[in-house]
Amino acid sequence: MSHEVDSRPEEQSAAVVRTGLLIDGKTVETDAHTTVRDPAAPDRIVGYAAAATQEHARAAVAAADAAFPGWAATPARRRAEIIDQALTLLVDSAAERAALMTRENGKISFESQVEMAVFAGRTRAALELVDTLDRVRHLDGPPLASRIHQLPMGVVTFIVPFNWPIAILGASLPYALLAGNTSVVKPPPTVPLSMVRTLELFAAGLPAGVLNVVTGSNDAVAPVLSDPRVRKIVFTGSTAAGKHIMTAAAQNLASVTLELGGNDPAIFLDDAQLDDEHIGRLVQGTFLTSGQVCMAVKRVYVHRSRYDELVDKLTTALGSQHVGPGTDPASTMGPLNSATQRDTVTAMLAEAADAGVEIRELGTLAPSAAASGGHFLRPALVLDPDPGLRIVTDEQFGPALPILPFDDVETILDHVNNDWSGLCSSVWSGDPARATALAERLRTGTTWINHANAVVCDDRAPFGGFRQSGIGREMGPDGLLAFTEAHTVTVPGG
Repeated sequence: MSHEVDSRPEEQSAAVVRTGLLIDGKTVETDAHTTVRDPAAPDRIVGYAAAATQEHARAAVAAADAAFPGWAATPARRRAEIIDQALTLLVDSAAERAALMTRENGKISFESQVEMAVFAGRTRAALELVDTLDRVRHLDGPPLASRIHQLPMGVVTFIVPFNWPIAILGASLPYALLAGNTSVVKPPPTVPLSMVRTLELFAAGLPAGVLNVVTGSNDAVAPVLSDPRVRKIVFTGSTAAGKHIMTAAAQNLASVTLELGGNDPAIFLDDAQLDDEHIGRLVQGTFLTSGQVCMAVKRVYVHRSRYDELVDKLTTALGSQHVGPGTDPASTMGPLNSATQRDTVTAMLAEAADAGVEIRELGTLAPSAAASGGHFLRPALVLDPDPGLRIVTDEQFGPALPILPFDDVETILDHVNNDWSGLCSSVWSGDPARATALAERLRTGTTWINHANAVVCDDRAPFGGFRQSGIGREMGPDGLLAFTEAHTVTVPGG
């Protein structure tokens, strides 16, 4: 995916989209733009996103800071009403924005349509928690009496990844706004257009400056991290990038919520159900968005007695996958979002093949996909690889699944609980009590039973990771209070 900056982008067809910055309630045009290309046909330009300068980024922070006192002073229930009303401004354009998402992201059309609905659903889930903000804790009794209530933090910066950017933003932005904070959002460089279009509409229903959006290079938008007026940074992305964000936040002691990489294991016990329904769940849990989901299954550990059966059934199920452009209704998987990501997965598979591992590439590639130069990969099973290979130890973030047999589940449990990642996991068993007992011992932020991935993410519950998979939680009451500071008022004589 090209990130080149073009100071005078050539005119393309009417379908080409141009977006500006959103600062203090106004669209701001820029001299330079970033070119956004179609992952299914990289020669095709989808649009141009405004390339901010550092001055633009500082202006966005300043606008959010100026809007903060008024927004924070607005009663929480009134804020909820305003946010709810702003959501209505998104309804009529959902199909158009979903189509744009597919063109710039590559995912199939159905997933893009779901993404638009998830943002609205997560926003409404946040609004249902408004009473949490009015609760005051009392500590009474001599010699002191104290009241503890929650105050908003100030300006919050949000940085989201390319895979499900609008849905991921829905896990945090509505909570921050409901809590009384103001915001600056940085969309992903390869998938900025549909997000800018969405946030322009949403912001039109909010007071000016409450929601600002800047697109551009990391250097250009650096002030949204380094400005001392930014009191919290919310980042979703790789563990390596998360470490950089945490370093930047430390300069001003800004708070962080980091949702980072997840090398998510699925553990199939000897009594796992391997009927069509459960195999279908595993396929969906692994290959949703061509495997480019933090919550996706990244590796399978299966009891040796069920290994051959699982491999055979997955081979059959994946044989019917149709890889092609996301705009093609026949496609069940689209391209990867970038050539870099495709090449990363390809290199991992090549390393495994060089080590003598059997790799089964399955499904069919649409003829148009083969001719377009798009970032396509067929789904692959990596059978019984050495546990030290990168395809097992690293998060591949693509349509390649290592399957490893085991004899002793305690060994797998110990390995998973001491691994670098700890975002999600799943346990597969026909015995609910047995599955639950194992699930409760897994040290990951979320553990599913007999399913996996975002299709079974409970948006009422907190989401986040252990160890190098992140810091903090999003969604649910925990996610809402994460955008507040506890304030204690104490009087003598209680």
